[in-house]
Parts: sequence; C-alpha cells; structure tokens
Amino acid sequence: MLRIDDLDTPRNRSGAVDTILNCLEAFGLQWDGEIYYQSRHLEEYRYYLDEFERNLLTYRCGCSRKELADYFATIGTYDENTLYPGICRKKTISGDIPSAIRVKTESTDITFQDELQGLISQNLAHQQGDFILKRKDGIIAYQFAVVIDDASQQINHVVRGCDLLEETPKQIYLQRLLGLPTPKYMHVPVIVDQSGYKLSKQTLATAVDTQSPSLVLFDLLLLLKQNPPYVLNGAKVNEVLNWAIDHWNPDALRLCSTISL
Repeated sequence: MLRIDDLDTPRNRSGAVDTILNCLEAFGLQWDGEIYYQSRHLEEYRYYLDEFERNLLTYRCGCSRKELADYFATIGTYDENTLYPGICRKKTISGDIPSAIRVKTESTDITFQDELQGLISQNLAHQQGDFILKRKDGIIAYQFAVVIDDASQQINHVVRGCDLLEETPKQIYLQRLLGLPTPKYMHVPVIVDQSGYKLSKQTLATAVDTQSPSLVLFDLLLLLKQNPPYVLNGAKVNEVLNWAIDHWNPDALRLCSTISL
C-alpha cells in the first residue's frame, strides 16, 4: 500500500509526488489499490481529536518556543530534547486562540518486542512528556496521523528505519487510548554518511539514481548484509527483487541501528 505523507503543507514541493511515483516504478515497486493521501483524511483526524477532547485526554497549549526557552533559562539549559514541563496542562485556553493540542501522558511503561531491535520499553511521562497531536498552525502531527492511517489501512506489519524507533511507544500509547490494534514493528538500520548523518535532503544527500535501478538495488542488498550473488549485479530489476524476497534475512541486521556508506 502506498501512502503519501502530505500534511506538512509548508514543506510540500510541487512535483514531489510524481517524483516519488516515478522512482517507485523505476525500481519495480508496485502498490495495490488507490494511493492514500493523508491530506484527504483530515476529517478522520479531527474526529479522533474531538474524541480525545471529550474524554479529557488532551489539552490546548499556547506555549511558543521562545516562551519555553525563556522558562528553561531560569532553571537550566533548553534544547529540542527537553521535555515539555506541562505549563498549560491545568490551563483553560479558548479554541479561538491559536494553540497546539497535547495528549496527557501517564507514568506507565510502554513495552513492545521489536522484530530486530529486541525488547523496547519507554516511560512516556518521564522520557517524552505530553507530546503534540496538532501543531499551533493547525497541522496534524505525524505521530497522531499515522496511528489513524495504519488502522484505516489495516496495517499489521510496519517495517521502517531505526530513526523512528523512539517514536513508536508514542504511537502504541495512542493506539491503546483509541482502542486500535497495534501492528508488529521491525526497525531496520538507516544508511548514514561519513559524518553519521542520515541520508536526506537536509544533509544534501544525492538523489537516488533511477537510471540504474538494478545496480542500486544490488548495492543496497550489500549494505543490508544480504550477500547477493555477483551474478545479480546488473541483472533485471525483477530478478534482483525476486532474489531479495526469497533470501531476505533480517537476522543479519539484528541490534544494528545504522549502516555507514
């Protein structure tokens, strides 16, 4: 199933979706059914947000980054990883005032068995704090949207990069609050450059080469420690993919969070 995460409208670029579709097709990756665009499911997200509000599981937060920085300046240092201190948890903020919506977290452990990374346990209240479900600019947060999306699309297995491993307990927490099923998770290593940064537009990584898809797939299989036979180097795309499916061995990546180029 193909899902397009297009909720963060300020970051959406014209032609980006076509680039994604063309890239998938070049690599022989076909999807079933219609493409699922998050931007077409806003009513579903709003419905569940209203459910949370009716059950007193969320609160409005008017804090800006500057206000938080000023607050922490009086008691210590502040960075992006500092937990939100719950300043607005007991406040009543009108819906007419621009504000974020945060979910109340409890001091309970969220534990799950990752198919590659083993047993993961996290106390949300102590390690994440009350996290945002809807930003102050009105955009639905990724953590909240994907929980609804996975349930809507009946996703039962999630395979994704280790850069999202720490976010998974948040999603499981939301699933439990909503009474939704929890998929099985497998977090695979992400490819990083020589400086240890994940390959992305932000780090100016070169775009994937769609002109030589079979060679790229072969190189990726090597990086993923799948030991493809050299005869596949330059074979047709479908031959490389079929071999990869038949010989997929995730154990080679166990307890590994990154792969260096």
